[in-house]
Parts: sequence; C-alpha cells; structure tokens
Amino acid sequence: MSRFGNLVFSSSVMSAIDNPDSLVISDDPLHPANLIPELCRNFYQLGWVTGTGGGITIRQGNLVYIAPSGVQKERILPEHIFVLPYPQPAPSPHADRIFLRRPAKKLSESSCTPLFWNTFDMRDAGSCIHTHSQHAVMATLLWTGPTFTISHQMIKGVRIGGVGRALSYLDTLEVPIIENTPFEVDLKESMAEAMAKYPDAAGVLVRRHGVYVWGPSSSLSLFLL
Repeated sequence: MSRFGNLVFSSSVMSAIDNPDSLVISDDPLHPANLIPELCRNFYQLGWVTGTGGGITIRQGNLVYIAPSGVQKERILPEHIFVLPYPQPAPSPHADRIFLRRPAKKLSESSCTPLFWNTFDMRDAGSCIHTHSQHAVMATLLWTGPTFTISHQMIKGVRIGGVGRALSYLDTLEVPIIENTPFEVDLKESMAEAMAKYPDAAGVLVRRHGVYVWGPSSSLSLFLL
C-alpha cells in the first residue's frame, strides 16, 4: 500500500497514477470504464435520458469512475471517463476536486458529482444513477407531497437504504421528493437532508426533473430503476 497525499492506495493504483489512462483501459466488459458507456447507451435507448442529461458513477474500493458532462449519452466512450480517489472531501467547486485521471479531450465531469458523493458518504454506495425518466417525473407530479409511497408486490427486491436487506411484500417503501433547482449542484444539500430524514429510502425523486438511485453495485442500482 502507498500514499497519494492523505489517501492510501494499492501499489497497482499507484503505478497507474504514472499512466492514468491505464485506469480506463480493460478487456473486461464489467470494468467501470466499459460498463458506464454501455449503460448510458441503454438508458438513451430506453428513453430514460436524452441528449447529455442524466449521469452515472461506479465506485470500486477507493476509485470513483464518473461519466463526463456535455457528451451525448449514446456516444460516451471509455476514454471520456473521469477517475477520482475516494474518500476525499465532498467535491464542490471543480478546482477542489482531486483527480487520478482526466480525459485528454477537454471535458468536465458530471454535474451530478457532488450528489453522487452524498450516496458514497451517507450510504456507502457502490454506484449511483441519475436519469430523467418520464415515469419518475410523472410520479413527482401525481404525488404532490414530500414523499412517494408504495407497498406490496411492486417493492419486492428494493433494498432498505439502497444497500440493506430487500423489502418484502408486507413492507412500505417511502421515497422522498425534493424540489428542483436551476443548477444540479444546488440539489446537494436538499438531497442530503432527504437522505438523512428517510434513511430507508433507496433513492430521491426530484420534482419535474428525475430520480437519483443508488446501490452496492451498478447492477443493483439499475434494478432499482
């Protein structure tokens, strides 16, 4: 194990710091740098995201892989992926973020990054997905209060807090709804407050906007959608 600033990494990660692109090059289809572009294409085909909207992150140990901002979701490639170390203070301004790898092409990381950090710090999530699903938006319009509530068959498999045990037929799922803001980063505090108030929720709905869901892995986050 070696140190990078105040962070401790394996020797393989430290060697990758000298060759950052090695962090996003792999023949494994389940490697985050390959999986993120594939999932983004699927989201686009399903109509869950359009244009450059939405975002996804996958955390493996102390490495966080994040999709870029400003790239059409169906056109994201492994070389577009950002890699950040974890833990680090919740990223706020871009200048405050520590990167292990940036794309050669001049891109910005997802504007969802500070909100992704909420799920890492508060739920120890392994992944977080943000989509502009029409179903999620419609739910926030039909349920005008602070939560969306559902029970019985439709919640089986949803996990408490996104990472705990699976809910059963007899449980009730309550998902907080927060109000939208002009900029994504401005949702960070209200999302954190909702996560603290509803610790069993596996996601947060954003009124007239979409949904954030998280889980211990990308496959379980996708299942929750």
